[in-house]
Parts: sequence; C-alpha cells; structure tokens
Amino acid sequence: MPFRDSPLEKFLSTVYNILDVPVTAFREKIVVPNQQKYPWYHQQFRRVPTIAECNVDDNVCIFEAQTQFSRDKLVDKEILNILKNRYGDCTNFEYPDLEKCKPLYDMYYDALDNWFIKYGDLGYNNSVIHAFMKQKHRMIWERRHGPVGTGMRE
Repeated sequence: MPFRDSPLEKFLSTVYNILDVPVTAFREKIVVPNQQKYPWYHQQFRRVPTIAECNVDDNVCIFEAQTQFSRDKLVDKEILNILKNRYGDCTNFEYPDLEKCKPLYDMYYDALDNWFIKYGDLGYNNSVIHAFMKQKHRMIWERRHGPVGTGMRE
C-alpha cells in the first residue's frame, strides 16, 4: 500500500470528513426522522365536497367532485378485481371443497352488488351528476315502494 499514512491519504481523509460528515449527520439526524413514510404505490388525495354540497354555478367544485368520483370508481373497480382474483385463486386451490371459498364468494358478490348500485347503468360517459341523480331516484323509489329487490309494497 503506497498511500498508507501518506500526506495524500491524510488530505483526502480530511476533505472527506469536512464535506461528507456534516451532510450525513444532517440527513440522519434531521431529514430521515421527519420524513413521512408511505408506500410508493399509494397516493392519498384530500377529499373534496361531494356534488350534493356544490352550488349549481360552481364549476370548480363540480370539476373536483367529478375527479374524485372518477378516482373512487377506479379504486372500487380495483377492489372488485382483487376480490374476484382472490375468489378465483381459492376455487382453483380448494376445488372439490368450495365451502371454504364461501366467505370470499359472499364478499365478492356483496361488493359487486354495491358497485352496481353506485355505478351501474350510468353508461360510458358517466358523470357525478348522473350518479347523484341515480342515487336520488333510488331513494325516492325505496321510500315509495320499499327496498329494491324485495317486491313492491301494497
């Protein structure tokens, strides 16, 4: 080792200590403890007022509600996809005895029913306004005739 305890090694070590040690100490003592830890794949958006809370002429509020509605629809769609895949994996693994997959089956079909109640029959160009009107019409129907699917009241 030609540079062992040489003036060049001492100089490089001193430069390293002057430049790197304060930066490393700052990062370890201040930056890392104050960082918010979150998974890289999960971005949380702040909730905005729903379409029911927006004024008719407030286009910014309506746009934010539409964007939130679209994000919620994508999230609900992914949840359905995950439940469907879990149920499919369970049926493939537990083929002869499908009773073990019954809770996943019930969970998937409940989620599918709730998804259809919220987003079904809206068409391709759906909007938060159409979904709100669908919800309103469903509530009026249930007030007059009882819950949907239980038969009409006398």
